[in-house]
Amino acid sequence: MLSDQQGKQIDEYVPDYCVFDLETTGISVATDNVIEISAVKVKGGKIIDEFTSLVNPGRPIPFGASQVNHITDEMVEDAPEFAEVLPEFLAFAGDGILAGHNIRTFDMGFIYRDCRNFFHQVPDNDYVDTFSLAKACLPALHHHRLTDLAAYYGIATQGAHRALNDCIMNQQVYEFLGKELQKGTAELRRCPKCGKLMKLRNGKFGAFYGCSGFPDCRYTENV
Repeated sequence: MLSDQQGKQIDEYVPDYCVFDLETTGISVATDNVIEISAVKVKGGKIIDEFTSLVNPGRPIPFGASQVNHITDEMVEDAPEFAEVLPEFLAFAGDGILAGHNIRTFDMGFIYRDCRNFFHQVPDNDYVDTFSLAKACLPALHHHRLTDLAAYYGIATQGAHRALNDCIMNQQVYEFLGKELQKGTAELRRCPKCGKLMKLRNGKFGAFYGCSGFPDCRYTENV
């Protein structure tokens, strides 16, 4: 799982994967720390195993973060540090596809950073970001937060913003998005150059389709 080169994002449905989620002291990959990590292992579209652990960040949890995830300093006081928990998560996830919501710009950043710090390598697992996938599959929705998608598909949102609850919610959302992909709806376009999903964007001269692989791929199409 660990390598000198990190995995790539894939915009497709796979039946076997591992959904994971982090709760942190804040939103900065540069300065914040993990306080909870959870994951669910999925085979054939069904959850077969769970992993969850609180994490002692070695620093006080800001009030604003506790307001969101309801994790307090007292809850993590006796929890293991991330250097101990991270190898357990990596062993649980194995070599399969990772999945999560907004993980490309958030969760993967923490995982890559701390793997480099602890092991001098990064996970080479490919991953699915359901935020990017939802924006491509459901462009008419005004918001694509995990709770918005859960509400759209009629999935219960109780306990949101705790990592394991979010993993279970996200797994159900991903299964619905997989059905959207199978429909082959008109909104789903793939870039003829790199194969990534095309996204509907608004530019200076109006709406257009742009490759989700930007800036590596700059292919565009008129609406």
